[in-house]
Amino acid sequence: MSKVLIIGAGGVGTVVAHKVAQVKDVFTDIMLASRTKSKCDAIAKAIGDSRIKTAAVDAENVPQLIELINSFKPDMVINVALPYQDLTIMDACLATKTSYLDTANYEPKEEAKFEYSWQWAYQEKFKQAGITAILGCGFDPGVTSVFTAYAAKHHFDEIQYLDIVDCNAGDHGKAFATNFNPEINIREVTQKGKYWENGKWVETQPHEIHKPLNYPGIGPKESYLIYHEELESLVKNFPTLKRARFWMTFGQEYLTHLRVIQNIGMARIDPVMYNGVEIVPIQFLKAVLPNPGDLGENYKGWTSIGCRIRGLKDGKEKTYYVYNNCSHEEAYKETGTQGVSYTTGVPAMIGAMMYLKGLWKKPGVFNVEEFDPDPFMEALNKHGLPWVEVHNGDLEL
Repeated sequence: MSKVLIIGAGGVGTVVAHKVAQVKDVFTDIMLASRTKSKCDAIAKAIGDSRIKTAAVDAENVPQLIELINSFKPDMVINVALPYQDLTIMDACLATKTSYLDTANYEPKEEAKFEYSWQWAYQEKFKQAGITAILGCGFDPGVTSVFTAYAAKHHFDEIQYLDIVDCNAGDHGKAFATNFNPEINIREVTQKGKYWENGKWVETQPHEIHKPLNYPGIGPKESYLIYHEELESLVKNFPTLKRARFWMTFGQEYLTHLRVIQNIGMARIDPVMYNGVEIVPIQFLKAVLPNPGDLGENYKGWTSIGCRIRGLKDGKEKTYYVYNNCSHEEAYKETGTQGVSYTTGVPAMIGAMMYLKGLWKKPGVFNVEEFDPDPFMEALNKHGLPWVEVHNGDLEL
């Protein structure tokens, strides 16, 4: 008997609920909660599984969260709410001695900055409480970190160069839309770039470094160096890394819209006065942009995300590329969401399954690469995200 509480009813929460409901031998009781209960009800109805209960909860309200956790008594909380809410949910998990999993690290509302320090600070508290926190269990971060751990375990004596490459070659037919929460998405891709080289962080201007990379089954796509949170934990957990970078594809039209949004002040995260009311421009923008959860129906094409790794094996240089390609159309057929939500939600379910099976279970706060990658990799193939390996190919980087 395993009970899970899923907090968040956006695209990723929808996928997590679908996938959890499919694995009946592991997940026996399911609750889906968000600020708006009607969203949870709609997801539960679409899945059609009577085991899914729903509830309303404010993820920024610790007493409310504690009350919900105490009433349902889950074995684990799967947090797919907003990154701003990670710490309040972790506080509620601590108070109730409930294990925790998320897909994105904490960032404060008032500053576009994400780093693990706030969550790593919970290490001793979670350890003393005898509960597990699994951080960053989406695709990137998440699967990309497990890919790295798998490569280190099976294919290298020493990993030296890591490039995480993330391509969305899909087309949703909109002039401009973001694939997940617009506020988080725009904050993420407009900040300065950063990568790890020779023991220190090197900062770049936004989108300053870019080059075309070939993605399997897709072809060449212009790829931009940006900072992404898993780099912080990977360079800590794999200290042999001489360089670690993250690349993401953007179309020219997307970048033009992004530049205009920034230039006219709509990406601002500080409040402004409008007609006597205080509003945050990026939050207003979120209200008028297409809902990422509604993009799936017309989304065509593929995502391709993977790790390109160079290092040493038996004293010789070796290259290794491991990746997954995901179809937006297939994701929509199965869960009613697009591929970006699917690639984040499936790993969250798998991470929870790893914990509930006792495979990823130890007191404290951990990033996914600190656990055994093998059972997770096996589960990816079974649950909709099969992966492909290329040994000693051209990494292009």
